[in-house]
Formats: sequence, structure tokens, C-alpha cells
Amino acid sequence: MRNIFKRFDDHFIQLINARIKNPYLDRFMLRITDLGGAVFTSIFASGLVLLGDKNTKLLGLEAILALFFGQIFVQSLKKLMSRERPYKIIEQLHTFGIDLRDYSFPSGHTTASFSLATTIAVNMPRLTLFIFLLALLIGVSRIYLGVHYPTDVAAGMILGVLASLVIHFYFIEAVDRIAFVIGIS
Repeated sequence: MRNIFKRFDDHFIQLINARIKNPYLDRFMLRITDLGGAVFTSIFASGLVLLGDKNTKLLGLEAILALFFGQIFVQSLKKLMSRERPYKIIEQLHTFGIDLRDYSFPSGHTTASFSLATTIAVNMPRLTLFIFLLALLIGVSRIYLGVHYPTDVAAGMILGVLASLVIHFYFIEAVDRIAFVIGIS
């Protein structure tokens, strides 16, 4: 089983990082990847809470909880798995000068982007296709930039979706109570 994942990772990281290389994608991927980072996702979700109407504020609060929940699992798995980043293992990857100190598995950017995408999709279904395509681009950017293996991104996708669905379907009463306490509802 482990060999199957290794072959999958080796094939797709070479395909995405080495073969699909061009200067326009380099600039695009360096920018799009930031949309899945902690700063952007936190500001985006907080902005929904601070600036939106009642429904948007509830969406923002749900997103903050999903991000928080997802990142707890991400950081725990990173420490537990201790998987080195691909650019530290595989020679001849295009690294774009990125040097990260934490571990690779799972992708936190992908988890965050899929947490937000899922939260938005379950609350605003008309945005589903757009928001999931954006989240997928963020995940692919992590492979393109050589900072994650494809299985890191796949795990991030699963974690992000699960974190949001758990918050939406099992903790929505808690979201409503928190919203009441902070004066949103």
C-alpha cells in the first residue's frame, strides 16, 4: 500500500512541479497559494463576522470554527507523521526559494482552503463550483511550488471538508450560541 502512495506522489509531483513549468504559472502559483495561508483565511473569515449581515456573520463564525478545528488536526498530524517536505528529499524540484520549517503532511493551506470552500458551499450552494475550483488551485499550487506531495494535498482536502461538515452538521447549535453571546444573532 505504501508503494502505491509513493508511486502516486512521485509521478504527480514530477508532473505538476517539473513538467508543467512556465513563467506565467510560476507567478500565478506564488500568488494563489497565499489565499490558503493562515493570514488570508483568518482575515477573510473574520471579515465576514465583522462586516457582514446576520447570515454572513454566522457564515464567518462557522468558517472560523472550521478553520480552527481543521488546523488542530493539521498541526497534530504534522507532528505525528514528521514527513519531510518534498524539496528536502527530491532533487531537481523547482522550489521558488521557499523554505518552511514545519513538516509536510498534511497541507495546512489546502485544509484551510477546503474548510472555507465547504463552509461557503453548504451555506451558499450557488458558489460551490467557483469556490471549490479556487480551493483546488490552491492545493495544486502547493505541489507546483514543491512544498507538498500530492497525498499531503489530498489529505488536506479531506480534512478541510470533514472539519467544515462536522462544524456545520454537528456543532451548528454551538455556532448559534456563540453568535448569541457575541451579539451576532
